[in-house]
Amino acid sequence: MPILTVFRSRLNVGVEDLYNTLAEETSVLARGVPGFLEEKTFAAADGERVTIVLFADHVAHQTWRDHPRHQEVQAIGRTKLYAEYCVYSAEVEYTRSFAADAVS
Repeated sequence: MPILTVFRSRLNVGVEDLYNTLAEETSVLARGVPGFLEEKTFAAADGERVTIVLFADHVAHQTWRDHPRHQEVQAIGRTKLYAEYCVYSAEVEYTRSFAADAVS
């Protein structure tokens, strides 16, 4: 069953350059994990950032969660980058999609 993770955060003032560098690095690492499906990041007008990551299964998700560099970057996030964050992770029980260009 796919695993969906939602990471909501707010940055400390003045850390955007370091955040952007580390976010790109960890995104590349995540895409290299077998079972990685997709990732999207959004920034709201009020400063909140939301990253949504989808892995094919628990094994892929745990591989990412336990990746040594990912853990190092998490520690940097807690000490330097984030004013606050919250992580949600869940199994995807249902999915449905629609694409207008696929309708004939």
